[in-house]
Amino acid sequence: MLAASLDEFRPQQDLRAIQIGICGGFLACAAYPLAAFAHLPRTATVALVACFGPALGMASFGLRRILDLDAPRITSALGLLFDSLAGALFSAMGLVQMAVVSAAGGDRIANQMRAVWLGLDVAWDAYLCAGTCFFAIAMIRHPRFGRTFAFSGMALAAALLVLHIITFPAPPQNAGLVDLGPAIGLWYFIVTIQMTRSLGWAKQRKAPIVPLPSR
Repeated sequence: MLAASLDEFRPQQDLRAIQIGICGGFLACAAYPLAAFAHLPRTATVALVACFGPALGMASFGLRRILDLDAPRITSALGLLFDSLAGALFSAMGLVQMAVVSAAGGDRIANQMRAVWLGLDVAWDAYLCAGTCFFAIAMIRHPRFGRTFAFSGMALAAALLVLHIITFPAPPQNAGLVDLGPAIGLWYFIVTIQMTRSLGWAKQRKAPIVPLPSR
């Protein structure tokens, strides 16, 4: 009876995790452009930057769960790990930048101080690219994502990382090259939509049971 009750509980738990991931995905996809381009009051911008990291972690948690419903994947676990670290680094970068600008007031900010958040910018992009690549690899044979999601995600992540390495420490757009950050944000937005469209599939799917090690 205990095994039967656990089998009934596991799909409900997975579904809730995916729903939480969807909420986190939409929140992260909204928080980033609003914080970067909307010119909101400082309090609102601080809140958005602070929320982005946890939202990306929630989104990654849900994405891993839906990918693992088909089969357990090491790559999805690595995607969750690296994307969660990327979210933390982004929030750190954004809050450090805002704190420095606020402390400087109208004074000129030294290049040495700008280099701090430029380095954090490359660090968060590096972790995001790694997480995106691992999630994309996990999607190759997944029935709800497949090769289109996989190869486009890997290509965008690899290109973004290469551009940041070439132009380090300046962002690619400041060096006359293209900024692929919005493209990766759009990829994650489409992935979140696909997660939403896959809720019916997830309700009918049971997570594969990993046998316990024998004593």
